[in-house]
Amino acid sequence: PCSSLTKHHINKNLPSHTCEDCALTAKKISTDSRMAATLKLLKLLKYQASCNPSACHAVQSMAYWNMENSTYYGRQNLPEHNSSCHPARKVKKIDNTTLSQRIFTTSSAHLGLEFNKASTLKASTLHPGSPSEKRVEEDVEVFDSFEGTRVFLKLRPEYQLHSYNRSETRQPLSVSEGELILHKVRVYQTKLQPEVITSYFCKLRSLPAEQHSVLLSSKSFALLCQLTMKNMQLFNTSDLISILKAFVDLRIPFSPSMLDAYETRFCRQVWEMNLDQLLLVADLWRNLGCRVPRFLNFFFSYLHLHWKELSLSQLIHLIYIIGENRQVPQDLMQKLESLILKYIDLINLEEVGTICLGFFKSSSSLSEFVMRKIGDLACANMQHLSSHTLVHILKMFRFTHVDHVNFMRQFGEIAPQRIPSLGVQGVMHLTLSCSALRFLDERVMNAVAASLPPRVTHCRSKDVAKILWSFGTLNYKPPNTEEFYSSLINEIHRKMPEFNQYPEHLLTCLLGLAFSEYFPAEFINVALSPGFVRLAQERSKFELTKELYTLDGTVAIECPDYEGSRLNSHLQQEASVTLWNLASKDMRSKPEFLEALYLLETMLGGPQYIKHHMILPHTRSSDLEVQLDANMKPLPFNSEVTPTEDVARLPFKQAGVSLTDDLMNQLLKGKAKRYFQGEIEVETGQPPMELRKKTAVPLVDSACNVIDRLEDVGTDGLCPLAHMQPPLVKLAIQLTNKNQYCYGTRDLLGLHNMKRRQLARIGYRVVELSYWEWLPLLKRTRLEKLAYLHEKVFTSAL
Repeated sequence: PCSSLTKHHINKNLPSHTCEDCALTAKKISTDSRMAATLKLLKLLKYQASCNPSACHAVQSMAYWNMENSTYYGRQNLPEHNSSCHPARKVKKIDNTTLSQRIFTTSSAHLGLEFNKASTLKASTLHPGSPSEKRVEEDVEVFDSFEGTRVFLKLRPEYQLHSYNRSETRQPLSVSEGELILHKVRVYQTKLQPEVITSYFCKLRSLPAEQHSVLLSSKSFALLCQLTMKNMQLFNTSDLISILKAFVDLRIPFSPSMLDAYETRFCRQVWEMNLDQLLLVADLWRNLGCRVPRFLNFFFSYLHLHWKELSLSQLIHLIYIIGENRQVPQDLMQKLESLILKYIDLINLEEVGTICLGFFKSSSSLSEFVMRKIGDLACANMQHLSSHTLVHILKMFRFTHVDHVNFMRQFGEIAPQRIPSLGVQGVMHLTLSCSALRFLDERVMNAVAASLPPRVTHCRSKDVAKILWSFGTLNYKPPNTEEFYSSLINEIHRKMPEFNQYPEHLLTCLLGLAFSEYFPAEFINVALSPGFVRLAQERSKFELTKELYTLDGTVAIECPDYEGSRLNSHLQQEASVTLWNLASKDMRSKPEFLEALYLLETMLGGPQYIKHHMILPHTRSSDLEVQLDANMKPLPFNSEVTPTEDVARLPFKQAGVSLTDDLMNQLLKGKAKRYFQGEIEVETGQPPMELRKKTAVPLVDSACNVIDRLEDVGTDGLCPLAHMQPPLVKLAIQLTNKNQYCYGTRDLLGLHNMKRRQLARIGYRVVELSYWEWLPLLKRTRLEKLAYLHEKVFTSAL
C-alpha cells in the first residue's frame, strides 16, 4: 500500500470526503480535547481542501502525537508571538493549502481556540491579492511581536553566525525522497548511526510546507524522533544543533519528556560550545517557544567567565535572548552594561531599541549615564527612528526614571504624527511612559485621545487601564473629553470577564477615572464587593489593599449619594496603618520637612498647636494640621503631643536672633526685610538645645498670656483644652516636592490634585510650602524662614 506522503501527493486534487466523515473518524481515535476543538473548527469552515483518507490518517496520527503535549502547553509560559491579543496579526496569505498547513502546524496548537476561530473565520473570506486582504495587512493593529522584535538580526551579516534564519535557502526535498527516508527509518531503525539520523532530519526539514502536517502524523517520523532520544549521548554538538533546526522548521511540538531530554543534553554540552553556538541554541529554543531555564543558567555561568569576549552582534543578540526569557543574574547585566558603553558609538538605532527592550523585559536597570547616551543617539536621528524602537526606548526611560529633556522634546514633536499608525498596545506604552515620567505634552495626549475611540475595541483590559491611569495621573482632559472617556468606559463593560482574571486592571481604571472626576457607580460597586475584593487578594500577583482603600475613601467623600458596596472596616484599618507607616517614615527622613515642622512649632507656640498626621489616609501622604479660632489665633488642639527625638537631634546651624519690639512688629505684619540680616547677632558655640530653648518663643499671641509662655513653653502655659474655642479655620499645610507636579511645570498630578479637591470638600484650606520656595530658603537665615512661614499660615487663613 502507498504510504501517507505518496497518497497525499497523488490524491490532493481528487474529490474529497466530507468534513463530517473526518470529524467522526477523528472523534473515535482522538482523546485530545485540543484536537477535537480543531476538528470542530474545520467543520465550521466547511474545510474541503484535503479531507481524503490520507488527511484523516493525518488527523489520527496528530492526535497520537499531541496527546502528551496538550497538558504541557497548557502550563508552559509561551512566547509573545503566540499571544491571542490581536486576532488579525497572523492573517496574511490564505488559501486552501496554507489553511491546511496553518491548522496542523504546532504554532496553532499553542494558541487558544478563540484565537484560531476568530483569525481563521476572518481569513476564510479573503482571497490572495484582494483589497480586503491588503486592508488587513495594512491594519495598524497587525504587528507580529515575534518577528518585529527580531528586525535587528537582518542589519549585520555577523548575526547569521549565531541566529536562526527561517528564510535561508535550502535544496528542496521531493515527496518521493521524503518517503524513501521514512522507509529506511522503518527498515534500518536499529542500525542507524547518529550522523545518518542527523542527515535525515536535515533533509526532511526541506519538504514542501504543505507536507509538514502529514510528516508529523507519520509513525515513521515519530520513530525517527524516538531514535534521537535513545541515542542522545552519541550526538555531537553540531548534530544536536542541526536536529534542533529541523524541529524549528517542522514546528515539532515538544512533550515534557522530550524537552527535558534535549535540555539536559545541551546543558552538558555548554562548556564544549563556543559563544556563537550557545547563542544559536538559545535562539532556536526561542523559535520553538520553549522555556529552558536550566540551559540558560549554564549559559549565564559560562558568560560570567567569557563576557569580555562578546562581539557587538553577540552582545545585542544576547540581550535579546535575555529579554525574551525574562531571567538573568543582575551582576551579569552590569557586566553587559560596560560592554554597551564600549560599543556605544557603533550601535545602530534598531539595536538601541533591542537593548532597551531586553533590559526592560528582564527588569534590569541601566545607569543614568548610559540612558543619557542612548537618548543622545536617538535624538541625533529621531526622524529615522522606527515607531516600535521609539516605544522600546520610552519603556526604558520609564523604568529608569531618567529625564532626558531633549529626547522628550523631540519625542513630543514627532509622536503626534506617529500615533495614528501605531497599534493600541504601542499607544498604551507611549502614554504610560509619559505619565511615569510626569511629561505632559498636550500635542501627544490630544493625538492619543483622538486616535483611540475608533479602535478602542482592539484594547486589552490592560490597555484601557493604563491609558485611563495615564490621563488621570497627568490630570489632563483632551478636547474630545466626552467621546474619549465614554468610549473607554463602554469598553470596560465589554472587558468585565477579563477583569476577573486581572483584577488589578479594574482598580487601575477606576482610580484613573477618579483622578479625572469620573465615578461609574456600577463598576465601583463591583470593585468594592466582597467577592471582588477576595478575588483581588487571591488571584492578583500585586498587593491591592492600598488601591482598594484609596478607591473606597475617595467614593466616601466625592460620591455622597453612592449606596453600593464599601470596603470592610478591617481592611480600612489595615491599609490606614500601612500607609501611615510609609508616609511617616518618608517625611521624617527629609531634613527640609523636619526643619519646617520645628519652625512651625516655634512660631505657633509649641507642638500642641500643630499635628503631623494623614488627614485623608487614603490619599497616601501626610499633612501638618493647624487650627485657628475666630481671632485667627492658633488653637492647642493636639492632645497627643510627645517630644520628637528626631527633631531634637537635628543639628540646626542658624544664627541667634535678638527679639525686639520692632522685630516682633515686622514679623507679625509679615514684612520681614532683607536689611534685618545686618542686625542679626551671631551667637557661636551655643549647643543646639540651648539655641532651641532660647528661640522657641511664640511669635503670635493667643488667648493665653504670651508672658506665661515666654517663661515656660511647656504644657503648663497652654490654655486648657476644655476651654478651647471651636476652630474657625482648619489648615492642611503641605510640603511638596517636584514629583507631585508635571515635569517642568507647577501643575499638580492627578492623585495630589484629587487630594486637595477632597480636603476642600471636608472643610480644609490647603497651605502649600512649595519646593521651589522652601528649598532655596533653607540656605537663608532663620528669621527669613519664620517670616515666610508666618505669611503662608496667616495669609492663607485670611
